[in-house]
Amino acid sequence: MPSAVLRPVSRPLNFWICLGIPAVTAVTLLLLELTSLDMSLAQLFYDPTAGGFIGRHSYFLENILHDRAKQVVIGFSVFAILGFIGSFMLTRLKPFKRELGCLVLSLGLATAFVTPVKAVTAVQCPWSLKEFGGKETYSELLSPRPATDKPGRCWPGGHAATGFALFAVFFVLRDRRPKLARAAFLLAFGLGTVFSISRMMQGAHFFSHNVWTAVFCWLICLGSYYYVLYRPATKAERATRAEPVSA
Repeated sequence: MPSAVLRPVSRPLNFWICLGIPAVTAVTLLLLELTSLDMSLAQLFYDPTAGGFIGRHSYFLENILHDRAKQVVIGFSVFAILGFIGSFMLTRLKPFKRELGCLVLSLGLATAFVTPVKAVTAVQCPWSLKEFGGKETYSELLSPRPATDKPGRCWPGGHAATGFALFAVFFVLRDRRPKLARAAFLLAFGLGTVFSISRMMQGAHFFSHNVWTAVFCWLICLGSYYYVLYRPATKAERATRAEPVSA
């Protein structure tokens, strides 16, 4: 009978960093609600003489960077699901069953939370606001929503979540392939940032919408990793590592 596959010992998590940075970011975002930063940044991409937001009708931003990019990430998620299913049957994948399960869970949660939260918060998109040629009235995140026949569906940022959800790959690789994990982190952060800026150029989201999305995706992926994969060294393992090596 084959022995059970031992999960790798996890490198210690620095919770001051893993939770502290998102917490500070969240507080900063709440304070930014007292400023006009979101509006000022949106104005950079708005040109009323050119028909509105400069990227609103861009083929590259809409068809390539939005639709096709989303399809690529969806395809990656499908392969992750197939891999997880295969890990119950294929010998080569069985040692990675928990990692694949964590990947599927993280990707699923980091994208699935967006739609229901949008429905609850009812935040308007920039392109719908009077300041940018629309008909709706702007309201801060924590303030009551003005009466309207068309509640907003723009907080948090859905397309940003498509990129930031890939934080899941960083955590899945963290204990087995640290260098590759760091590359995955940079990829997820980079894609999320690019997707965020592209949607800002189209008038779909304010800056803060996307940063909030990054915070949520990070915390979801961190939580999935912590409960599914994180395995700190036991006392015996720490003692073994501390023992001097004989000549």
